Amino acid sequence: MGNLLYPIISWITRIHHKILSLNDSKELYFNDKELHFLVIGLLGMALIFVVYPIFKALVKRGYIMTVTWIYVFTVLIVITFAIEIGQWYTGSGVVELADVTSGLAGFLVMFIVFAIIRKAWHAVRKLFRK
Repeated sequence: MGNLLYPIISWITRIHHKILSLNDSKELYFNDKELHFLVIGLLGMALIFVVYPIFKALVKRGYIMTVTWIYVFTVLIVITFAIEIGQWYTGSGVVELADVTSGLAGFLVMFIVFAIIRKAWHAVRKLFRK
């Protein structure tokens, strides 16, 4: 199991260091919580755009977006905890539950914005079809 997890943790650590160096080199001054908010939020939205079409193709009717959201939120919980465990294991960061909640909050906020835009888009399309 360690042979499988160590390369994943190493890969995540390299990404973590790259994001931190970009933050420093571009003088963005995002703190740790803001970086978790942005990175996990964007990762969540990327997963939405990948998972949604797959679920839509598999399930031709019903509440597909709800199923997609549940799946992505579950995956994000696993990913955020994996990141924290990786930081603990490699000593590359501080392990905090607040990092997990900040990352998930980033996804929730971005998803709410997406849902509002999506709802408005569908309303406009429905209006013009009549």
